[in-house]
Amino acid sequence: MRRNEDNVKIGFIGLGNMASAMIGGILKKGLVEPCDIIGSARTEETKRRAEEKFGIIAAASNAEAASEAEVLFLAVKPVFFHEVIEEIRDAVKADTLIVSIAAGISLSRLREEFGREELKLIRCMPNTPALVLEGCTGVCMAESVTKPEAERVLEMLRAFGTASIVPERLMDVVTGVSGSSPAYVFMFIEAMADEAVAAGMPRKQAYEFAAQSVMGSAKLVLETGRHPAELKDMVCSPGGTTIQAVKVLEEKGMRAAVMDAMEACIQKSKNM
Repeated sequence: MRRNEDNVKIGFIGLGNMASAMIGGILKKGLVEPCDIIGSARTEETKRRAEEKFGIIAAASNAEAASEAEVLFLAVKPVFFHEVIEEIRDAVKADTLIVSIAAGISLSRLREEFGREELKLIRCMPNTPALVLEGCTGVCMAESVTKPEAERVLEMLRAFGTASIVPERLMDVVTGVSGSSPAYVFMFIEAMADEAVAAGMPRKQAYEFAAQSVMGSAKLVLETGRHPAELKDMVCSPGGTTIQAVKVLEEKGMRAAVMDAMEACIQKSKNM
């Protein structure tokens, strides 16, 4: 593990599953040492687990983590945002990079909550595959964030998957297409496995077959660069089994159901 040459202290407020995935990726990539990360959480038990698992420093309070950090990740749910920011508002330094991972919390709302115009604010939306270092994160930044600062944060976010800058107007779309979409995919895997079980396959094996097929299909899209429709056509032999399954999915309105679900997700994010 290489030393953190710039001696950057990274803070996490919230040490749940997503924060743990982020910390694990950052440490695995050797971007910082464990002693360069300080974290706080609502319970002492959560802090203790993170301290034991990663060797990071457990802060006595949210304000302590905020005051120590040069890059501060706000890894708390939107419902707790106002409470947390009230605790750290005066502790955050003017040049600290503040990175929010909460759905639906805009940069302007962040600035309003802090009541400080000079802060360097970054908004991002990771997803749960970050737990296996295969996350997908959309990122937007305030104009006050410099290019080197942006690259520093992107490097951290890419430690547990991919990360791309998008205009803030698309952040709610990011929530629908990647932030929340693992749930849709898990439902698809579960449904395929259920029918395999109904047809006689053992449950564990059914999940393995379904999940591996989804993972491999996604990899084909990403690595070949081919249109998903083209890859679908490759599987649909004339008069074969696959085209019959596709016909039923079209009859049942699979595409429309997915699009409607995403629309509901995006609208909910916009209204939070």
